[in-house]
Order: sequence, then C-alpha cells, then structure tokens
Amino acid sequence: MTKRIYRSRTDRVIAGVCGGLAAYIPVDPVIVRIIAVLLGLWSFGTVLLVYLILALLIPLEPEQ
Repeated sequence: MTKRIYRSRTDRVIAGVCGGLAAYIPVDPVIVRIIAVLLGLWSFGTVLLVYLILALLIPLEPEQ
C-alpha cells in the first residue's frame, strides 16, 4: 500500500497542511510549523503562496 499525504483534520491550525506533512514524515507538527514560518519570513511570501496551493491540492484526511 502506498503512503498518501493528506491535510490533517485533527492537528490543524489554519488548513492542516503542516499537520499533514508532519504525519507523512513522522515529525512533530510544531517543528514543521516553525520551519514553515522561518521559511516564510526568508522567502518574502513565496512559502505562503506554496502553502495556499498545497491547501487547495492536498485532499483532506478521510474520516475514520
């Protein structure tokens, strides 16, 4: 079975993208969020655009 990436339903702050990425690569979601914020500050908003695109493209986690 292939591993799929989903936006998190339970571990979300805005759209669940960072929570889903953290679940996909077993890492604490806080670390993913800190990295996203730091990259967002250094990239002059490019990471924000990527986040919004990922929020639209990555499906929401199925209900269990």
